[in-house]
Amino acid sequence: MGKRQIIRIDQDKCDGCGMCVPSCAEGAIQIVDGKAQLLADRYCDGLGACLGECPQGALTIDDREAEEFVGPAPGAPHPEAPAPPPAPPGEGFVCPGSRMQQFQRDTQEKYEKAPGMGASALSHWPIKLRLVAPQAPFLKGASLLVAADCAPFAAGDFHSRFLEGKALLCGCPKFDDVPEHVAKLTAILRENDIQEISIVNMEVPCCFGLVQIVRQAMEASGKSLPVTICTLGTAGQVLQQQKIKGR
Repeated sequence: MGKRQIIRIDQDKCDGCGMCVPSCAEGAIQIVDGKAQLLADRYCDGLGACLGECPQGALTIDDREAEEFVGPAPGAPHPEAPAPPPAPPGEGFVCPGSRMQQFQRDTQEKYEKAPGMGASALSHWPIKLRLVAPQAPFLKGASLLVAADCAPFAAGDFHSRFLEGKALLCGCPKFDDVPEHVAKLTAILRENDIQEISIVNMEVPCCFGLVQIVRQAMEASGKSLPVTICTLGTAGQVLQQQKIKGR
């Protein structure tokens, strides 16, 4: 092990925006637990191409003992791969992972012309509740699907059975900030003419918190909407389904 230049990431300054990730041709940086992390010294070439991409100034070059550079990290993007699209004029900095997008899909073509291919019914991005802006256009007059993060992995027919025609918001009441989720969903209900809410959660006890989040948000927003609750078993089977009419 010899002395060479290597990237240092100041964890106190890093806000996890991810702008440094695509700028690293070697794929040496990833976002882990909301912070940029150097996967291993051996994947960093020390050239500092990522330095100018950090809006927080969290990246610097250190001259220290480090493993010899061995080349791109496994899974690093090909150098000829297209760069992500820039932010629209006037939008300012937006993390690529949370930039709002809407997808237009033809339902008949999706399910009749591509049988068995598991085509996506997702109509927008982002889908994490904490990242969705209450003013997002896909929320206007929408039917909401509030789903546990694990649900799409448990239910093989999640897209065709639950997601079609709905605006998806997902989260995990065990690991996410529940008061933050209640506040965000309250704002969404206040600012949009939401038609109904469907909840798909899991049988594990902590996942009932998703139902509580919806109930608290409805109370705080003063809205009374039809709610359908579908609870899945950990093997993906439907254990219980109930409809609650709005007052």
